[in-house]
Amino acid sequence: MKTKRVYAKIKNMTKNKKLQSNLLLLLTAFIWGTAFVAQSDAMDSMSTFTFNFARATVAGLALLAVIYFMARARKRRNEAAPEAAPGGKKALIVGGVVCGAVLAVASALQQMGIEYDINVGKAGFLTALYIIIVPLAGIFLKKRAHFTIWISVLLAVFGMYLLCIKQGLTIETRDLLVIGCAFCYSLHILVIDHFSPKVDCVKMSCIQFFVCGALSLAAALFTDKPVAPAVFAAAWVPILYSGVMSSAVGYTLQMLAQRHTSPALASLLMSLESVFAALAGWLLLGQGFTPRELAGCVVMFAAIVLAQAPDLVASRKDKRLSRDVTE
Repeated sequence: MKTKRVYAKIKNMTKNKKLQSNLLLLLTAFIWGTAFVAQSDAMDSMSTFTFNFARATVAGLALLAVIYFMARARKRRNEAAPEAAPGGKKALIVGGVVCGAVLAVASALQQMGIEYDINVGKAGFLTALYIIIVPLAGIFLKKRAHFTIWISVLLAVFGMYLLCIKQGLTIETRDLLVIGCAFCYSLHILVIDHFSPKVDCVKMSCIQFFVCGALSLAAALFTDKPVAPAVFAAAWVPILYSGVMSSAVGYTLQMLAQRHTSPALASLLMSLESVFAALAGWLLLGQGFTPRELAGCVVMFAAIVLAQAPDLVASRKDKRLSRDVTE
């Protein structure tokens, strides 16, 4: 009887962690959605690789500062250092390098699409196609998704179509760039799913951004014209917001949250970025919603609620088990 009680408590703790992780992913989607304006503003003064170098470097430095101050705080409180991650330094470095390389390609493809004046709504729709790619890839990686996830994915795609696509969906070169970005973001989610349980996520995220920044700088030296310091100074607001909030905070929250949720559900939650971008435009820029766009938001939120259904059912079963055990 005692063993059953302990088992029920452990299961409840696991579900709570999953709920917390899902909320963190919603926060990540909110940050990314509101950062879209900053990314577009930066394109007025600098090119893709220069901007990606700037924001990735800012993100890496911000996380380096976080790691340093966290270590100093532990030292002042005479706390022992946290236990070593099960994957060790090798997994940390490999994970950071791989995530950074994939992120560098994904960010470049997305920014190039923006730089080539792709329709913002279409870019959001095409980028968010990773919500289909991730569960499809999961089949080959033996990470099967619950059938409600597949229904939620279809609903979310339809919702994003209503929200984002104002004209016929035609495929051009700039569209292919953003579709390539969606594939890269799918790979990024799967790589994080593999490494995040094994390493310190904050440290891996820090390595990721320095790798991304270094690769972006190398590309900028070959493709971009030299940028005067005054240009960086003029664009310090979008660089700082994209670097600290969208990159350092957003991607680190993603890594932390994916420890306790599936890649398919994570991709679905993060796809709400497009909804939050539309909401930010309404609140901050005075851009209203058409009935079609409102319907898209409703459909997408319905998809998210449906995706939570298996966990809610399981949680009720666990509570019932716990109540039966105590009685």
